[in-house]
Amino acid sequence: MAVNEPKKIIIDTDPGIDDAMAIFVALKSPEVEVIGLTTIYGNVYTTLATRNALHLLEFAGRTDIPVAEGSHVTITQGTKLRIADFVHGTDGLGNQNFPPPNGKPIEQSAAAFLVEQANLYPGKVTVVALGPLTNIALAIKLDPAFAKNIGQIVLLGGAFAVNGNVNPAAEANIFGDPDAADMVFTSGADVLAVGLNVTHQVVLTDADRDKLTKSNGKFAQYLCKILDVYFSYHHDAYSTKGVYLHDPTALLAAVNPSLLTYTEGVVRVQTSGITRGLTILYNKQKRFGEVTEWCDKPTAKVAVTVDAPTVVNLVMERLMDS
Repeated sequence: MAVNEPKKIIIDTDPGIDDAMAIFVALKSPEVEVIGLTTIYGNVYTTLATRNALHLLEFAGRTDIPVAEGSHVTITQGTKLRIADFVHGTDGLGNQNFPPPNGKPIEQSAAAFLVEQANLYPGKVTVVALGPLTNIALAIKLDPAFAKNIGQIVLLGGAFAVNGNVNPAAEANIFGDPDAADMVFTSGADVLAVGLNVTHQVVLTDADRDKLTKSNGKFAQYLCKILDVYFSYHHDAYSTKGVYLHDPTALLAAVNPSLLTYTEGVVRVQTSGITRGLTILYNKQKRFGEVTEWCDKPTAKVAVTVDAPTVVNLVMERLMDS
């Protein structure tokens, strides 16, 4: 790779207020080149996620970036989806009811687009997965070489050794499709998971929001319009004077990995019962005697610490610079 060649990234997204923030930060990050958005359910249903992705790119003046629509069901064909519109507003973008975008998604499905790009640029594409992992798991099913060809998968997901945010066991993205998540974690791809244990340290405060409001940045102004719903949800759910920057943290982990430290081990996901969606990391400190579902599985990286002040500063700078 040439020294200054930007890293190619595809953002798999369910926009979402913090998704909008992450997409804008990516577009203002010279270290990366966004080569596509793929859409998935999560904060909203997939159809609306696609509409929002197209809308955000139009607002940013980046209609050159393709949007590929993702799955409407889980990897096991489940149609009972958990949608977090109570966090982001019924339209996913703070109940602003923006006019419909002019653009259309490309013909290809998200999984086919992911496979195609990984084959075009083997080892060079990073997928930043900000929603449930259905599209990524479908890409792995579609092409057995995908896990080898994709450069890295940086995913926002899991709650390693802390409580989840859907229930005490599970984080929302993993809970959205635990079977897909388990496939991705054990695929042998270079996976970095950025979980709630890390993102809950990264807070955009009321004071930060005031700074955004006073800034002339186009993206900052847009986000100030949509942030109300998100702030009031966090205030009620967590009694915080601020919001967690989940998606921007995962995105910046892909842009600049030195912002985090991580550990490595086998990660498995509980796919049924009361702890459905639980992510467990095997830290390799003990060699177990029995042969189990943990043996001979590929490892994944799990973020342990984050330089939170730098992440917040980078997000602020890039949004105010637009």
